[in-house]
Amino acid sequence: MEIGDSAPEFELRDQHGEPVRLSDFRGRTVVLYFYPKADTPGCTTQACGIRDRTAEYEAAGAVVLGVSPDSVEDIRRFADKHSLGFTLLADPDHSVAEAYGVWGEKSMYGRKYMGVTRSTFIIDGDGRIARVFPKVSPKAHDDLVLGALADLREAA
Repeated sequence: MEIGDSAPEFELRDQHGEPVRLSDFRGRTVVLYFYPKADTPGCTTQACGIRDRTAEYEAAGAVVLGVSPDSVEDIRRFADKHSLGFTLLADPDHSVAEAYGVWGEKSMYGRKYMGVTRSTFIIDGDGRIARVFPKVSPKAHDDLVLGALADLREAA
């Protein structure tokens, strides 16, 4: 996915089992972030960072959606355990991750496997990709994304 592309439409279940579509947020800025696995150290750091800066995302006019290949039950436990007040989406067949180009071969300790590459997309109110952050660091995520949201607002 590149800046200016139409963001692929999707429908996934959230942590409450409710269907969520990208088109539900038409007219709003969406921060769509993909993370590899609920309740792992990096993913927890990233999610808690978003939780702790929710007011800043809201002030920037953005809604945050987190997507992982976990089950609805796994993301519900993750959201409850860490009091995450934003929407997490289950993509167990990784079809949405594939549509956004973030599903692929990874390697850890010499072992190769398929998984999600931690990536974030800012999608504008017209459903177009406004920014792409591939292989983002969990600790740097919020500063990077909030900075880009501020830049986009200034440019508008």
